[in-house]
Amino acid sequence: MRVWGGYSPTPTFRLRLADGRRAFFKAASPDSTTFARIAHGREERVYLELGKLIAEWAPQLLGRFERDDWRVMLLEDLGPKSAPPWTPALTRNVAHALGAFHAATADRPLPKWLLRPAAHAVMGIDPPAWTLSPGDTSKLAGLAGPRRGEASAWLRAHGPALADAARGMADPSLRHAFVHLDVRSDNLRWVGGRLYLFDWPHVGVGPPEFDAAAFAQAVTVEGGPKPEQIMDWYGQRYPVDPRALDVSVAAVAGYFADHAWAPEIPALPRVRTFQRQQLKVTVAWAARRLGLPHPEWLDQLRAEVI
Repeated sequence: MRVWGGYSPTPTFRLRLADGRRAFFKAASPDSTTFARIAHGREERVYLELGKLIAEWAPQLLGRFERDDWRVMLLEDLGPKSAPPWTPALTRNVAHALGAFHAATADRPLPKWLLRPAAHAVMGIDPPAWTLSPGDTSKLAGLAGPRRGEASAWLRAHGPALADAARGMADPSLRHAFVHLDVRSDNLRWVGGRLYLFDWPHVGVGPPEFDAAAFAQAVTVEGGPKPEQIMDWYGQRYPVDPRALDVSVAAVAGYFADHAWAPEIPALPRVRTFQRQQLKVTVAWAARRLGLPHPEWLDQLRAEVI
């Protein structure tokens, strides 16, 4: 059975083998993008070198092989997607488990090859988040349609505060742990009271609050509880540092501010629409965290492809 639902065209299938066993087939094919092929190689390295670290949170790697320029991993099949819908009970359970995942590695020595925030683009440090050129800021404001002028004024007035907050991601005094950096509905399963995470190529070391904030806003975008409620549940298993959460939410919002206005990516046809929905949630959340005026122009934000 072909597996759909992600935001890239990775060849993924649920298999039933001739002897009755099941497996999840994930590959980089000759038609895959360069990005996808690199990501596949990185994920293989995580399974091979960090297998013990992620064993409680990842499907089992059953095998891997290469054939005719295909590079394949066979993983434990954990069934169809668990969410959405994001019920309060499911969201609370996953938030608790994610907090436990981070608590398990907080302050532990971790391999040096794992990228830290200062070198990890996803965490908004290189390049820095919210460093938009005037032209790009205009394109971002343009997503607000008839309220673009209001959006431009808000971004000029409050963009510097968001940028200052996001730069705090590089503060070495923040508590660090092993972070997945792509926790969202298509990359997780809730099976038998356990959280399993998929797609491990972006892993790094950084503030757990960043991982949790990125997860929380994605759940809200998909119709689940508000991010503040999700972080309250997460905090019951991992002690949230309010300053780390402030800088994390600003950095997550900055990531979408830096990308959501850009043209659609031909090989990733659903990404920009999802990013625009995430932009709406994260900028409003960042404004609440930092005590900024509510960005009312977000009410007119267009999520559809432009």
